[in-house]
Amino acid sequence: MKLLISISLSLVVVASPAAAIETCRFIQAKAEREACYHRQEDELAAKRKPEPARSTESRTLQSLQEMRRDDEQVYRSIRGICNGC
Repeated sequence: MKLLISISLSLVVVASPAAAIETCRFIQAKAEREACYHRQEDELAAKRKPEPARSTESRTLQSLQEMRRDDEQVYRSIRGICNGC
């Protein structure tokens, strides 16, 4: 009995994502059906977008690297001024 229940639950879990995609096919009104397809496309596009947090980290790293380059230029100019002090 437990085996039968576990098999049926696994089938429900496996079939549910496919059923969610297929529901638009059965809508009779053309405008509603097209709106349903459009919502699905938007959901898929939202899932495919990269996370914006990574770009923030890369900007921070880039600004730190620029600051280090500027610091090196300042240190070189100071060494040239006080060469014989």
